[in-house]
Amino acid sequence: MSNEQEEFEQIRQLKSRYFRQMDCKEWDAWEHCFTEDVEAVYEGIPRAAREDDYKQFALQGRSELVNGVKGLLAHPVKSMHQGFMPELRLTSETTATGIWAMFDHLKLPICDFKGWGHYHEEYEKVDGQWKIKKIHLTRLHIEETWHGM
Repeated sequence: MSNEQEEFEQIRQLKSRYFRQMDCKEWDAWEHCFTEDVEAVYEGIPRAAREDDYKQFALQGRSELVNGVKGLLAHPVKSMHQGFMPELRLTSETTATGIWAMFDHLKLPICDFKGWGHYHEEYEKVDGQWKIKKIHLTRLHIEETWHGM
């Protein structure tokens, strides 16, 4: 395997941990997926009520990101995230970019939320380990099934 392919495999493993640890609510481990100064924007997050507009969730720094997503996915929320078909590119020995097709399904007390879109990301190699430095989740389509409404 070429060095480039080894780097890509490490980034794929990072993104796999990102999804699994988030869905399993392993927050202490999940925080290690990110640089300290990570920037994240998630578009089209679940709405609190059917009549609300879709909003974006913008977070700055690892602590704010972990605590924000932890709050959004707090019990009894169940989440299932899938990422696939990565388009990865090394931009230097310690930086890379990626675009991942994605699907997520969140089972919330008020609705079931399903979304399709793309993660646009930047990565940085810190102390020999790839970390997510920037996340921008865009949505192509959202479906919601509201409970009792």
